[in-house]
Amino acid sequence: MEYFNKIVVIFVLLSWLTHLHPSSAGSNGDRYVRDACSVTQYPDLCIHSLASFSNTAKQSPSKWARAGVSVTISEAKKVAQYLMNLKKRRSMRGRNRVAISDCVECFLDTVDNLHKSLGVLRELNGQTFNTQMGDVTTWLSATLTDEDTCLEGFDGQKGEQVQLLQNRVSNVTYITSNALALVNKLATTGPESPTDP
Repeated sequence: MEYFNKIVVIFVLLSWLTHLHPSSAGSNGDRYVRDACSVTQYPDLCIHSLASFSNTAKQSPSKWARAGVSVTISEAKKVAQYLMNLKKRRSMRGRNRVAISDCVECFLDTVDNLHKSLGVLRELNGQTFNTQMGDVTTWLSATLTDEDTCLEGFDGQKGEQVQLLQNRVSNVTYITSNALALVNKLATTGPESPTDP
């Protein structure tokens, strides 16, 4: 028992010391993600969803844009799968059944547009940068439109299942909005040189 108590005391002491003196990498990482997310409409969500990219993206607008789109793809795929399962179960009736079918189509388009955007962001070229940014912002804007169209199908509808669906789709809409803001930041800063971090 005494051995166990010593281990607990050491653990508590180490935790306390670590809390008092956070590593500089942690504070820089926190600063990087906060700086990147400062241009977004939903900065808290941005920080939460992109914090793991801090040490790799650092101060690189192109890496933050890619990270934002990557996270959006992941979340959109989850919601697309959720919507397809709802459609398959046929648990919704009437107007909601039509709306869920429309949502599935919207989210298939969403995932496609997000993949095209990420593909372009991975192949940025200084000579075609403005055209590439135009394409990416067009696809991300179309993604937001698709997500809004999905939500509009459930306007005025009630029920726990509808509320859950609206919350999940809205969350992806917020993440998409953040990704678009990060892409817009990249578009205004211009292409990075190959030596940039």
